[in-house]
Parts: sequence; C-alpha cells; structure tokens
Amino acid sequence: MGLFEETVKIRYSEMDCDLVLKPSAMLQFLQDLASDNAETLGFGYSYIVEHNLAWFLLKYHLEFEDYPEGIYDLTIKTEPRGYNKIFAFRDFYILHHGKEIGRAISTWALVDLNTKSMANASEILADNKYMVQHEKREDDLSYGKIKLPERFDIEKTFEVRFDDLDVNRHVNNANYIVWAIEPLDFEYRRLHKLKTIDMVFKKEISYGSKVLSQLSVNNKNTIHALKNAETGEELCLVNAEWVEK
Repeated sequence: MGLFEETVKIRYSEMDCDLVLKPSAMLQFLQDLASDNAETLGFGYSYIVEHNLAWFLLKYHLEFEDYPEGIYDLTIKTEPRGYNKIFAFRDFYILHHGKEIGRAISTWALVDLNTKSMANASEILADNKYMVQHEKREDDLSYGKIKLPERFDIEKTFEVRFDDLDVNRHVNNANYIVWAIEPLDFEYRRLHKLKTIDMVFKKEISYGSKVLSQLSVNNKNTIHALKNAETGEELCLVNAEWVEK
C-alpha cells in the first residue's frame, strides 16, 4: 500500500511555553494526515459522506524516542494497514531531519449513521485496492493496558464548546488529550515530556455537555479518565509515561 508523507511546519501556537509541541497538535497532525491519505485512496470524507458512514477512532498508542521540543518541522508518514471484519488499522512514523523520533498505531471503525452501529469494514472496503486484510509484522507496536486506580488524585470539569466539534459534529479526538492532561501540575508539565501515550475512546459527547477529567499520578506514570460529568459514562481512558526534560 505504501507510505504517504507530509512535512509539517510547527508554529509557535502549536508549542507550549517551553517550545514543546502540544500533544493536541501532535494528534491533529496525525489525524489530518490520515484524513488526507484516506481521501486520496478513496475511503475518506467524500466516500463516507456519500454512503452515510463515519470513521471513528477507537485506540491510539504512541511511542517517542524524543518528543519534539524546540523543533520547527517534522516529517510524518502514514500507512493504512488494512482491515479485519470490523476494524481498520493505520500506522504513523514521525521523523526529524530523517531520524525517526516516534511511531504510532491506531484502530478505527466505520459506523453506519442510519443504524448508529458499527459497519462491517471487510464488506465496505473489500473493493478498494489500497485496503487489504490486516497482517501482523514482527516490528509492530503493541497497545498498552489501561488499569484505572482505586481513586484519583485530581479532578477538573470542562464544558464542550462549539469549537471542540469536528466536521461530524462530534468532539475532535485531539481535544480529549487536552482535557486529560490539563489537571496535571504546572511544574510537572514543565519538567517532563511524553514518552508513550495509550488512548482508548469509548463514548462520544455532545455540545454543551460537561466533561469530568480525573487524574492519578505515580511518579512518571499518569492515568486519566474522562467521563460525562452528568451521567458518569466513560468517554476516554489515557495512560501516559513521561521522561524528564
């Protein structure tokens, strides 16, 4: 299927106060590249709108040799890895001046907007020559398990804004990482940068609703739960590993 790549110019608005790339900006880069690639290969926004379908991101796992700090350009490559009966898979490679500094894997589902249920990806994508049955490779990354603690250390509540929504009128995936890590102590953020991230997206939330962000900190590991503050339903779970700058 081959790799699809793009050079990204990082703007100051996409960096934090220490010139570290904001995690939300990183996720936006991955999502935009995936969207462009899917559109080029015939299973992107134009195709799914015509067939009343929607792509939903289910899981992310990201690993960094060196999370971008003081860097103003990145090369990001992506590759659709095929599908099984229900899910589709996509990999990403993050490079700076030709050196790989990060990788990511992701799992996606197609949802039938008529029935509000997951569609059969193998049937829908079977005729697309760029998508084949998923096959594992020896160097594939693995998803980490997210085990929630018995209690959380910090909680914070946010309201879903109009600008949090994407073209499907759902909260953009990158917003979840903003809500998840915002409760972290200011000095902790200044002294650490990300090493790995696991994200599991479980439920959508609508405009005007309130999101409860819960956080547990254990040295260089943080565990996050985002919930619907009104119903208690889990929206997204995050496990992050950090390293000192």
